[in-house]
Amino acid sequence: LELRQTLERTVGQRLPATIAFEYPTIEALTRYLLTEVLQVTEPEPSVARSVEVVGSGQQEPIAVVSMACRFPGAATPEAFWELLLGGRDMGREVPGERWSVADTYDPQRPKAGKSYTRHGAFLEQVDQFDPAFFGISPREARGIDPQHRLLLEVSWELLERAGIAPSQLRESQTGVFVGLGEGEYGLLSGGQNLLQIDAYTATGGGHSLAAGRLAYTLGLQGPTLAVDTACSSALVALHLACQSLRAGECDLALAGGVSLLLSPTSFIALSQLQALAPDGRCKTFDASADGYGRGEGAGMVLLKRLADAERDGDQVLALVSGSAVNHDGPSSGLTVPSKRAQEQLLRTALAQAQVAPALVSYVEAHGTGTPLGDPIEVRALDAVYGQERVSALRIGSVKTNIGHLEAAAGIAGFIKTVLALQ
Repeated sequence: LELRQTLERTVGQRLPATIAFEYPTIEALTRYLLTEVLQVTEPEPSVARSVEVVGSGQQEPIAVVSMACRFPGAATPEAFWELLLGGRDMGREVPGERWSVADTYDPQRPKAGKSYTRHGAFLEQVDQFDPAFFGISPREARGIDPQHRLLLEVSWELLERAGIAPSQLRESQTGVFVGLGEGEYGLLSGGQNLLQIDAYTATGGGHSLAAGRLAYTLGLQGPTLAVDTACSSALVALHLACQSLRAGECDLALAGGVSLLLSPTSFIALSQLQALAPDGRCKTFDASADGYGRGEGAGMVLLKRLADAERDGDQVLALVSGSAVNHDGPSSGLTVPSKRAQEQLLRTALAQAQVAPALVSYVEAHGTGTPLGDPIEVRALDAVYGQERVSALRIGSVKTNIGHLEAAAGIAGFIKTVLALQ
């Protein structure tokens, strides 16, 4: 803050509150002040511009032909849309069947071994599962991570909603692309008697098993993989599914993500980081933003090449015209986003889709409700989409309704946007 105030007095202009985080080196800060604030030198060619040329080839659109979900307060896409229309806030106190919040809560921040929030957005009955339906024995089911069980249920519903009998897909080139983070189910049994470890212990968890069990149960033989890129996991899985379809590696793809909050461990860890909002809510783009509220759920979409979907008479819910993936690279810290990297990502995706920025009317943003992340994201959106517009660009974040689903956050925002198009 002192650096920004000193610079404002020197250049005689207001500067963004995030300037020290967006330009974390003397060289980067100097270049910004000279080129964009004082405009005394010519700007250097943007890396993003060169990427835009490289990635400007036309890609075949990918059709979304079905969706299924389990989000707090909504077990179907239709219920999810009603929840959004009603502006409902699904935040609540940690359910008693998860853990005793009184044992782990302390409003002091941070306090070792404690969480300063006692709220989040939760699903009902995540312990319930019908193993016989999927040909799984009760003994094996007890060892399966509830995240994997939830994926089985939601993916089966996904096919039903597309009018596809799962038996039709046996030995087909159907791909599975799942985003998920570190499972907490193993933590609950970490102190188990070693004599209780059985033949199903090794196959009950693990990222690869989340996708592999789904492909095994449905008899699929396409690319099958699990993706963990933190909060972008589900969207990276979606991107990889689209790339696989375009490359001809698969003819149909299930893509999405899952995240469940089964243990207080991650609440306590994130409290030590002071990343969470005390009231457990994401106050996205708001002056009162003070951290994010956690949520849980699962969402899956069924994807096809557009030509195949039209040939098969599928209902096309939306099209993915282009997508891109990158990393923030050198920023001010491991958890601090980079405005320049976000700009580059947006421009690359637009180039892949061959869409002019001014034609975009809505952006479903990450929007976690943090006082640093939100301003950086909005400034990146403004730099790419905010120029030469004839109509407003609306931005939003589903996290204000159902919290931040972390590894599954991206698919929640994606499904929300597809529903909005309907």
